[in-house]
Amino acid sequence: MTPRVTVVGLGPAGPELLTAGTLDALASAPVTFLRTSRHPAAAAVGAATSFDHHYDTAAAIGEVYQRIVEDLVGAAAAHGHVLYAVPGSPAVAERTVELLRSDPRVDVDVLPALSCVDLAWTRLGVDPLSVGPRIVDGHRFAEEAAGERGPLLVLQCDGSEVGAAIKLAVDDLDPDGGRPGPVTVLHHLGLADERIEVVAWDALDRLVADHLTMVWIPTLAAPVGRELVRFAELVRTLRERCPWDAEQTHTSLRRYLLEETYEVLEAIDGLGRGPDDGWGALEDELGDLLFQVVFHAALASEEGAFDLADVARGIHDKLVRRHPHVFADVEASTPGAVVRNWDAIKRQEQADRAGRERSGERAGALDGVPAVLPALQFAEKLQRRAAGVGFDWPDVEGAWPKIAEEAAELREARAAGDPGRIEAELGDLLFACVNVARHLGVDAEGALRQAAGRFRTRFEVVERLAERRGVALPGAGLAVLDALWDEAKVQLGPG
Repeated sequence: MTPRVTVVGLGPAGPELLTAGTLDALASAPVTFLRTSRHPAAAAVGAATSFDHHYDTAAAIGEVYQRIVEDLVGAAAAHGHVLYAVPGSPAVAERTVELLRSDPRVDVDVLPALSCVDLAWTRLGVDPLSVGPRIVDGHRFAEEAAGERGPLLVLQCDGSEVGAAIKLAVDDLDPDGGRPGPVTVLHHLGLADERIEVVAWDALDRLVADHLTMVWIPTLAAPVGRELVRFAELVRTLRERCPWDAEQTHTSLRRYLLEETYEVLEAIDGLGRGPDDGWGALEDELGDLLFQVVFHAALASEEGAFDLADVARGIHDKLVRRHPHVFADVEASTPGAVVRNWDAIKRQEQADRAGRERSGERAGALDGVPAVLPALQFAEKLQRRAAGVGFDWPDVEGAWPKIAEEAAELREARAAGDPGRIEAELGDLLFACVNVARHLGVDAEGALRQAAGRFRTRFEVVERLAERRGVALPGAGLAVLDALWDEAKVQLGPG
């Protein structure tokens, strides 16, 4: 008959949390072993042989577990049946139980018990079914947490060296510097000296801990560098193996870059709506836009011009140069001062790139403003550049009269029946409105988009009201439409 080992759990704290099944098994067991006597409920076991001496003499924790298993198998062979008591639950973070179950020399019975993680969910106020956490062993964090983004409950945090190893593992996973936020340390749960505290990630290697300590990591920083490298490799593979990707050029991709940019903007406008407040849609659209950036970098790399690393290095260095108030000794205490510094540095960079200083040609204030920008944004950027060299009203009061002036000139052009002049004067009126918006600190492009969105929402309500009342909108008359419009505004409320 195969020797048998019955494994019971001592629970996460004192004897009061032992199950009735465990107490019955302890009372009837002829030969009992303890993984460690250093547990609050160990005294309830009675006469037992502990394996503490293996912890004191083994070179590594893995060797401790192997020695315990060998001793248990030998004792079971000698006595036929032994009982083995472990801290917490035998089914949670118990390496010796895993080894016993896989050992063909013994049959293993495992009795259920309360685990430290049961207390952890209670103290953290976390429903594991809802948040889907991963439970990992602190001694095997590097292997078990590789690629994970959290949340993580880390057990076996029995010393500051484990905290240091966790920090080092995350550094290795993401050498580019992404770090988790604060973590929660759970110490001696269920005991009189229970302690729960939130600590900064950088303090993890100074953790005061023992075998009854756990760490809750809500979010583990994604390994940004590794994921970008993996993505860049995917794009190169697509260029080699996919017929569609293989035939693309910078020019053919132009329309997709524009489309993806607008879809990102639409996702931003959708934030706050939907089951996840729109974050999923924004993440997805940013991924599509990133694909375009990486694709263009891959095309340039094939031509030997530059690669994705050059793009990342270039924007990194550019941002450092254009933030001298952060990385140098330039003063810029307001957003406006930051923008002025930015524009001045950008103009100088463009002049240097064109070699204008060497040729004696001066860089213009409006150089480098892309003419393909949306019209309102193009106007605002030109005005801002001109303002950077002093061509501007001191405040919005100087800009207001231009709206009335341009509106009057538009009426004159209409009265004269001159289509070309009408278009020009209407453009001047819009340009004056952008100037007022700029002085008020309002994004004209965004303001017009919001106004158009409000019109769309109200008009859809008008259509529904008309349909319910049997009113055909074409030919309904202005008075009826105005009444429906006012009713729609009341239904929708302010805004």
